[in-house]
Amino acid sequence: MRFLVISDAPILRKGEEYVAYAPYVKEMDLWLKFVDQATFVCPTRYKKGLLTSGFNHQNILVKGLRRLEFHNFISAIVSIVTIPFQVIILFNQMLKADHIHLRAPGNLTLLGCFVQMLFPHKKKTAKYAGNWDPNSKQPLSYRMQKWLLANTFLTRNMQVLVYGEWEGMTKNIKPFFTASYFNSDKEIIIKKDFNTSLRAVYAGTMGANKRPLETVKLVEKLRHRGIDISLDMFGDGPLKDDIEQFCKESNLQEHIKLLGNQPAEVVKEAYKNAHFVLLLSQSEGWPKVIAEGMFWGAVPIATSVSCVPWMLGYGERGILIDDLQRIDLDKIKQSLNDISHLSEMSKKAIGWSRQYTMDTFAIEIKKLLS
Repeated sequence: MRFLVISDAPILRKGEEYVAYAPYVKEMDLWLKFVDQATFVCPTRYKKGLLTSGFNHQNILVKGLRRLEFHNFISAIVSIVTIPFQVIILFNQMLKADHIHLRAPGNLTLLGCFVQMLFPHKKKTAKYAGNWDPNSKQPLSYRMQKWLLANTFLTRNMQVLVYGEWEGMTKNIKPFFTASYFNSDKEIIIKKDFNTSLRAVYAGTMGANKRPLETVKLVEKLRHRGIDISLDMFGDGPLKDDIEQFCKESNLQEHIKLLGNQPAEVVKEAYKNAHFVLLLSQSEGWPKVIAEGMFWGAVPIATSVSCVPWMLGYGERGILIDDLQRIDLDKIKQSLNDISHLSEMSKKAIGWSRQYTMDTFAIEIKKLLS
C-alpha cells in the first residue's frame, strides 16, 4: 500500500534520520507498521524548540512544502503565491497514493481537504486532533476543515477520526481515541493515600491555551483555604517566566516546582506519585495528560472543554470546572476532603484509561487501513 500523509507537523532531518515531535512519531510509527510505502507532505523546517524523536520506520519519503502562514502581511503574500505550487504537489502525490491520510487541523491540511475532493474513489482517513465540539469558538480555517471533512457530498470514501461523540455527526465521522501506553506498561498500582499532603502534576506547553498561570493561581487559592497541596509543572513555553515571577512574589517556590521539558519516563514517575493531574485548558482535542494521569490513578481536575467531560464520566472519574471565572472553591475543597470519594474516582480513572492502550490503538488503525 502506498500511504500518503498530509500534515502541518514538520519532519526534520537530524543526521541520518528523520525526526519529528515525539508524540506524533509514536503514533505515526503505528500507522507505518501496516503500509508498504509512506510519503509525507509537510514542512521540513521549524524555528522553535521541539521535543523530537526518530521514526522507527526510516524508509519514508518526505516532500517538503513551505508552512502556510498568515500572521503578518509578508508571510500571507508569500503563502498565497506558493499555493498553486502546493496544490500541484498535493495533487501529484494523491494521484500516486492508495490511501490518503490527512492530519487536521492545519493550513496545509485545509488545502488538502480541497484537493482530495478530486479523488472521490480513493480510500481516505483524517485524524482531527482538535476540538470537534460544534458549539466551540474556533478559527474560520478550523471550522472550514470540519465542514469539508464532514460533508458527505464533497468528501467521499473518508473516515474522520474525532474525539468524543457529538450531535449531528455524518457517516464520515468516527469517534476515536488516542493512547500513550502499551498493555505491557500496566503495573499494579498502590492505592493512593489522599489523607496526606497532596501532590498534583501539570504537563504541557506553558502557553495561553493551557492556562498554566491560572493553574498555579488555583493551587495558591486552595492552599489559602487550608488544602496542603503542591504542584510539579512539566513543560516550557512563553509564560514560564511569568509563572516563575508569580511564584517568587507569592512565596510559592517550595510548593510549586517548574521542571521544564523532561523525558516521558520522568513524567510517568510523577503521575505515579501524584494524587491529581491539573488541566485548565481553553480548548483541547484529546488531552493526553488527562488520560496519562488517569492511567496511574491521578484524579483529574479539569475544565469542561471538548471531550473532557466524557473522559471524566461527567464527574464520576474526576473534578470538572465549568467556568474558570466562577470557580466554586468551597465545592472543590469539599471534594478534596472526601477521601473515600477521591479513592473511588482514582479507581474508576484507572479502569477507564487502561482500556485505551497503544495495542488497542494499533488494532483499530489496522482496521482503518485494511
